[in-house]
Amino acid sequence: MKILQLNIWTGRIKGALLDFLRNSDFDVICLQEAVWSNRDDIIENFSASIRQISEASGLSNISVSSNWQMRFLDDGLVDQGNVILSREKVISEKIESIYGKHTFIKSIKDFSDHEYTLQIVRLASGLTVVNHHGYWLADPLGDKTTVEAMKKVASYIKKINGPLVMCGDLNIVHASPAMRELDFLRDLTEEYGVTNTLAGLKFNGEVACDHILVNDKITVKDFKVLDRVVSDHKGLVAEINFE
Repeated sequence: MKILQLNIWTGRIKGALLDFLRNSDFDVICLQEAVWSNRDDIIENFSASIRQISEASGLSNISVSSNWQMRFLDDGLVDQGNVILSREKVISEKIESIYGKHTFIKSIKDFSDHEYTLQIVRLASGLTVVNHHGYWLADPLGDKTTVEAMKKVASYIKKINGPLVMCGDLNIVHASPAMRELDFLRDLTEEYGVTNTLAGLKFNGEVACDHILVNDKITVKDFKVLDRVVSDHKGLVAEINFE
């Protein structure tokens, strides 16, 4: 099974992103900062919608987790959040609130108060896929709030039985104290020596803030960071097996 992890930056590098997906062959895609709307025809003038991403990737099983919503023009509502797309049927899905509250964005100041959710999806094969966009601070080591948020994430994950993959732009590096809450999982970003997952379009410097983690029921065949620019973050790809 091949899994893609990507913060898509609201799909604003639309052409490159959709072309990349059309020419790839993923079984599961975990996205952060994805957008969808009751007026996809409008937002598709500016960014890649989940509808377009589903069509380009060929993955028709979709689970969404909204972190905020805003009005778009007169009759449009736009959500941004986490999305899991899968080749397999989704058997169950849960959304857990980790930090903040779901916000209807009316002004730019509202963005700092939006919700951070944990998305948990069980697939027909028995694999659980967890998707999370971590609490953001400028410091990739985080702070006490980051630790408490990740402790809450870990508490939900520890309840899950069977093979598990966790993906996300966690907004922290492996050395962060908050990542110690997930030490019961293998962090492939750290294990494979990845030092940077940013594309250099928005932030300068090298920060490995994107992660794919697996539990002991997963066998990892391959892991890599993609060089192709389709977002302000680089994509991570893991090829796995499980029983």
